[in-house]
Amino acid sequence: MGFEYVKALHIIFIVTWFAGLFYVVRLFIYQTEALEKTPEEQKILKPQLDLMAKRLWLGITWPSAILTLIFGTWTLTYRLGYLELGFMHAKLAFVVLLYVYHFICHHIYKKLQQGLATWNSTQLRLWNEGATVLLFAIVFLIVLKNLMNMLWGMAGLVGLSILLMLAVKWYKKQREKK
Repeated sequence: MGFEYVKALHIIFIVTWFAGLFYVVRLFIYQTEALEKTPEEQKILKPQLDLMAKRLWLGITWPSAILTLIFGTWTLTYRLGYLELGFMHAKLAFVVLLYVYHFICHHIYKKLQQGLATWNSTQLRLWNEGATVLLFAIVFLIVLKNLMNMLWGMAGLVGLSILLMLAVKWYKKQREKK
């Protein structure tokens, strides 16, 4: 298979992986909040949310993470010289952090499937932003191929992250008022 096809498949599975990561943490929030409801509400909500999380996590997110790794490694075999460049070292470090993020999500998933909420909904809302931060870092690095430009991009991202955290706190206060 040619480089462009392998690269296209890598990008497709990155997109589906991130879509899964973004949505599954949202489901974790709903699962956690469902555990705080009355037993009657839990009886309806928990099985449905557990099923949705299971289908997303095992049917889309995990396969996409694995296929991203396969096609990413394959893509890199066409550009082995990149392994000597600093931007690629940084990009791969962020990719490792993304897999750590994924494994922590797996731990949260397993606990919630057992009916145990070890994180509250506010913590999960903040956790959900972690994938966004990693996505920005990885994309800036691979597109700009320059650590300095990536640092400027990351400075902007830190500012965005602060705004997102403030928005989460504001949203929580608005929900508590209702």
